[in-house]
Amino acid sequence: MGSNTGKPQNPERREFLSQLSVAATGSMLAFGRTSVAASGGSADVGSSAPPLATIRLGEHRVARLIAGSNPTSGYSYMGPIMDRHMKEYFTDDRIAEFLGRCEREGVNAHQGSRPERMGPILRTLRQRGSRIKFICLHAGGQGKMPVPKVVTETQPIAIVHHGGVTDRLFREGKSNEVHDFVKRVKDAGVLAGVSAHNPDCIKRIADEGWKVDLFMTCFYYLTRTKDELEKMPPVVTAQIGYSFFASDPLAMTEVARQVDQPCLGFKILAAGRMCDKAYKVEAAFKFAFEHLKPTDGVIVGMYPRFDDQISQNVGYTRKFAALRDT
Repeated sequence: MGSNTGKPQNPERREFLSQLSVAATGSMLAFGRTSVAASGGSADVGSSAPPLATIRLGEHRVARLIAGSNPTSGYSYMGPIMDRHMKEYFTDDRIAEFLGRCEREGVNAHQGSRPERMGPILRTLRQRGSRIKFICLHAGGQGKMPVPKVVTETQPIAIVHHGGVTDRLFREGKSNEVHDFVKRVKDAGVLAGVSAHNPDCIKRIADEGWKVDLFMTCFYYLTRTKDELEKMPPVVTAQIGYSFFASDPLAMTEVARQVDQPCLGFKILAAGRMCDKAYKVEAAFKFAFEHLKPTDGVIVGMYPRFDDQISQNVGYTRKFAALRDT
């Protein structure tokens, strides 16, 4: 981000820095007072916190709060400067430190991508005694790491087809490519899932009876075409690069409640856009757990550079996700 601390010299830059401040310090704001780095956190494992409510994914028990990977991968949904800010912070060592801290707080699973990078990090954690479970988001397709190699490199409990690619392939009439991916994952011996931003994709898969073990369900339909956007009412949660329509979470959670498979809701905080006030963060967690099934969970990305987002997210999960077997 550079070291210049002078005040912005024009209104456009002042407005941009204001948005960036919300993203950096409010990207899941009100998350305690101490960052992982400042608290001297390490990648040592061993949970010291009371257990979180869990759900079942196949034979695995997973906390209803799962650590997401967009911040660790440098995907802020706030623009290229914020992306660089996250990439600068999340070195391999800090990712391991972050996941170790999550595990100590009771978050026992990480949804990530980029298996070529995550493989060595996960091996390091496991050598230190970590039992964190890995759910790999994978786009499939030519040039991507083959599914058997993903399994070898990362030892995931599940591999899930990438949501943006799912939406595009369904729109292009190529849903068979997603279905073939699911079959390859099943053949590799791990749980198979599909992610989508468009709830119609989830409904269609369920109606057609695909043998999927789980879904990842985005609370916001971010892949609408231009024509679709023009038909939407002008009511958005926030508009910074993407349109986050206020009606979207209700539409997706209604579908999640109708399917039999566990659903992992993601972008419950509108990629940080609902984080400028603590009450909004709390309300988002409350909404998610009230509108998903008891057998569902949430995936939340965290950026603990300035605040202890892990503890706060865990706190909201304890508050709104009942501690019971599902």
